[in-house]
Amino acid sequence: MAALCRGWFVGVKFFERRHLDNHHLWDPNEFAVSCFRIIMYSIQAQHSHHVIQQVLNHLDTHKKTAPRVRAGIVQVLLETVAIAAKGSVGPTVLEVFNTLLKHLRMSVDFEMGDSSRRSSCISVSSGRGKESEERIVQNAIIQTIGFFGGNLPDYQRAEVMMFIMGKVPVYGTPCHTMDTSKIGHQGTKRIQAMLLSSLIMVTSGFKSKSMAAALPPPFLDPLFSISLMEDSELRQLVLEILLNIIDRHDNRAKLRGIRIIPNVAALKIKREKISKQDVAFMKKHGQQLYRHIYLGCKEEDNVQKNFELLFTSLAILTIELANEEVVIDLIRLAIALQDMVLANEENMPMSIRCGVMALVAAYLNFLSQMIANPPFCQHVSKVVELRNMDAPYLLPEHVFRDKCVLPESLDKDDRLLYFQVSDMAECLAGPGYNAERLSVPYVPQVTDEDRLSRRKSIVDTISLQVDIMSHSLPDKSQLAEEITFETLKKAIDTTGVEEQEREKRRQVIEKFQKAPFEEIAAHCESKANMLHDRLAQIFELTIRPPPSPSGVVSISAGHTEHQSVPVYEMKFPDLCVY
Repeated sequence: MAALCRGWFVGVKFFERRHLDNHHLWDPNEFAVSCFRIIMYSIQAQHSHHVIQQVLNHLDTHKKTAPRVRAGIVQVLLETVAIAAKGSVGPTVLEVFNTLLKHLRMSVDFEMGDSSRRSSCISVSSGRGKESEERIVQNAIIQTIGFFGGNLPDYQRAEVMMFIMGKVPVYGTPCHTMDTSKIGHQGTKRIQAMLLSSLIMVTSGFKSKSMAAALPPPFLDPLFSISLMEDSELRQLVLEILLNIIDRHDNRAKLRGIRIIPNVAALKIKREKISKQDVAFMKKHGQQLYRHIYLGCKEEDNVQKNFELLFTSLAILTIELANEEVVIDLIRLAIALQDMVLANEENMPMSIRCGVMALVAAYLNFLSQMIANPPFCQHVSKVVELRNMDAPYLLPEHVFRDKCVLPESLDKDDRLLYFQVSDMAECLAGPGYNAERLSVPYVPQVTDEDRLSRRKSIVDTISLQVDIMSHSLPDKSQLAEEITFETLKKAIDTTGVEEQEREKRRQVIEKFQKAPFEEIAAHCESKANMLHDRLAQIFELTIRPPPSPSGVVSISAGHTEHQSVPVYEMKFPDLCVY
């Protein structure tokens, strides 16, 4: 058997590949596919990774050949991987992905180089043909990556996801491993789109018991950075990846499109009680998720698909990760989107404003039925009915039509057309929901990657301000100081110090806004526990003297005396005596 396997391996390594090259059998590649199928089914499963390695090496050899030849080799690799995935692929998992991603990058380089030369060349048709052929190579590579990743176990697929994300170029972060200085902005966007498409294929069908394991910060942070780019296609790909990971019960197909769902119960949505791990994940990363949904709605190049994916993302978050606290946060997010449209501080196009309003209506209609709150459902239904009669452009069924007539402005004074915080708080009053939090407007966290206008948070509570300012107040001795020319001069010179104090105060307030309540409570509790421990140590030292192994401590007339006992008079237990 060993000799037979060695014979097959030598045949693949020399004669088979040379024969296919000499007779141009990679394009078309039906014969090559048949040959490698026979080889893969004829050898033992533990040796299949040798064949995959040889095909990868052959792909490296033909990295500068015609696109159709490279596409033919990649398709043969897909067939071999499909057979090997049923058995063992050996230790070459990341090597396979690394080689495929390298050739994907080279194909994009060839495509961008051809397009730049085509702009100064007379023959336009030949250039377009070459570009379309490179797209064939890229699609074949993405299909191979997706099929290979889809057959891996979840733990190994998570490693592949991290590996591919590490290859995605992200602006402002020097950690990515792909040099994009030579291909320009368009080439970088093309590579980002290709790698994100590969991630969509790998994450399809991915099921993780814990969101913290599926979306660690090294994966989540660069993914969110891409979601803020001014490219609607890239933002769509990011939302597709998030939906593949978060949707663990395959509910996405039931929520396709953005619409007012009359009966959510008829969809037969599958859900489970949120776990403690997922609760902790939302406490840590929930604000980050809300922020990127909020900013994603404001982009002026959003199209219908962007709004559909945003609606589906909100719905899947509600199904998979929403407890009572998250439900309140999501309602606050929806109201913040409505307020943003009505204020229109950034002069957004009317199509985007109406699209956001339609998104809010569709989501609150879904949420009200998911939490099964009849008063809340009645309030949402009443607003939807009034919009149907007086403002249909604020509903998804109308605003996303090709010939939808949009108004010149939105009537802010007609309160019946909009969802009111006071009415929703009254509907949610009672056990289970902290309706008082609805009165606190949602404001996205301010970070360095925010490209939009910043609004001051009104959640700067008085208690925080008093606590912070108490540290900067002068003591009584300073207040009683005599006012002289020197003190006035110092007061003028302390402008810079006041700026520093103001910045320090802002940082502390921002820290308390970003940190979850449980984390702040734990921090305060740890300080209290530390104080009690110190007091206990002090009392123990002052009240009870330390033990003396060689003598007895006696206290007489307020003085401590140590009476030493000779060793030969000490009594030891029997087990300690030799």
